[in-house]
Amino acid sequence: MNFRVLPYQGGSPREISEVVNNIMNGKTNNTGSVTIATGGATTTTITDARIGGDSVVILVPTSQTAASQEFPYGSFSSTADQTIASTTTAYAMTYNTTDFSDGVSVSNNSRLVAGFSGIYNLQFSAQLLNANVQIQDASIWFRKNGTDIANSNSQFSVPNSHGGVDGALIAALNLYVDLQKDQYVEIMWSATSTDVSLQAIPTQSSPTRPATPSVIATMCYVSTNGYTSNIYFDPYVSATTNGSATISHAPNTIAGKTLDYVIVG
Repeated sequence: MNFRVLPYQGGSPREISEVVNNIMNGKTNNTGSVTIATGGATTTTITDARIGGDSVVILVPTSQTAASQEFPYGSFSSTADQTIASTTTAYAMTYNTTDFSDGVSVSNNSRLVAGFSGIYNLQFSAQLLNANVQIQDASIWFRKNGTDIANSNSQFSVPNSHGGVDGALIAALNLYVDLQKDQYVEIMWSATSTDVSLQAIPTQSSPTRPATPSVIATMCYVSTNGYTSNIYFDPYVSATTNGSATISHAPNTIAGKTLDYVIVG
């Protein structure tokens, strides 16, 4: 909403009184609204003639989707079978489906990437099958930026095949991991036999049952952990020039993130 402004040559006492009273009541002409760009954009531009090179632009989320950026999350799964070629090699679990994502993303098919610095709770379930007639073991652990996380391994004994049916086991656990912005974590696995695999099972009948992904992984933001570059500073105004301001933010794929802004100076 626009309020009266005075001409440069001055105004009548009534006009001056109206403008001053509006200012005292917080009604000024230095506000606006902007929607964060989508398509994976990392910057959004505010075009406003009232912005100067020395202006301070204050941002306030005004939609639920904009405010939800304070709680980054991601949920990912795989509908593909995952096998190993060697019992002495470590393999990364991979994902081909993004179920939900806001501030957490997947790169290189296996890397869960943090869009904000802080502590995350990483949870997963993996559908292990064993086609071998002997019980076989599978190890599952975590890597951060390509380096194994100490004390993060778990070992699972997968039942042997029986009556022509592969032995099955769901491996599931969670880990808190400290990540800076753009760092990533991977879930690694190995097995004592190449007959052990991560299997995606299609929809079944009698009774009807949903399909089973080979892997499901979720990663949710827990705490800033004292980082100065964290979600509460995102999005932020990274530059101002005469007539415009640049908002920097994590890669955005969600429409409707609307912010109001106030220009000071």
